Amino acid sequence: MLAKRIIPCLDVKDGRVVKGVNFVNLRDAGDPVELAAIYDKEGADELVFLDISASVEGRATMVEVVRQTAGEITIPFTVGGGISSVDDMKRLLRAGADKIGINTAAVRNPQLVSDGARKFGSQCIVVAIDAKFNAEWGEWEVFTHGGRNATGIRTLEWAKRMEELGAGEILLTSMDADGTKDGFDLKLTRAVSELLTIPVIASGGAGKTEHFYDVFTEGKADAGLAATIFHYKELSIQGVKAELKGKGVEIR
Repeated sequence: MLAKRIIPCLDVKDGRVVKGVNFVNLRDAGDPVELAAIYDKEGADELVFLDISASVEGRATMVEVVRQTAGEITIPFTVGGGISSVDDMKRLLRAGADKIGINTAAVRNPQLVSDGARKFGSQCIVVAIDAKFNAEWGEWEVFTHGGRNATGIRTLEWAKRMEELGAGEILLTSMDADGTKDGFDLKLTRAVSELLTIPVIASGGAGKTEHFYDVFTEGKADAGLAATIFHYKELSIQGVKAELKGKGVEIR
């Protein structure tokens, strides 16, 4: 079994880290470069940087902020938001990103996933899926543009297709759980994790260490991603790791 990973997420808007609940009511959480350096020192396994308004505003991810952030850290670094071509991927990788996260662009052009995987390797391509439960279907629907647009695509089918096209990892965010601190969506995470052979990063809902334990054991996730609890010092990465190790979870 692969060791589980703890990953802080930096949602960046207008050059600042922000965090909200259910993808709305955003509040400032600090400078991305400073926060990245802190998380590196605190023992984060990886870092995810999402330019959350890039796709909506139709612009590229802030390359300079990525470059500055990469210069401050030694851990793997995934960058997403506003990436719509292989050239965009190349620009960010040159700026210091280790992996590329794509969400809206993958829905618009699924071929981009296989093109990116062919050019840079599957390990470099992370497909982010923002999923919300659709009561009419009795399963989850994929959303794009920072959670604003419903696609009519079923999450499980989409996740499988992304794996087949060459994605090396899925970053799975439950829009229903996002920012609530009530726990990860275990049913969603487990359904996707059991369907795929590639790693699944669970996102949305972390509020205490038990939630990470639950998503690793019941949810079958390979990594747990969180923002609010780390940004506002409600939990420390080292504290979460120590508690999980004490419960027998293999942690990096």
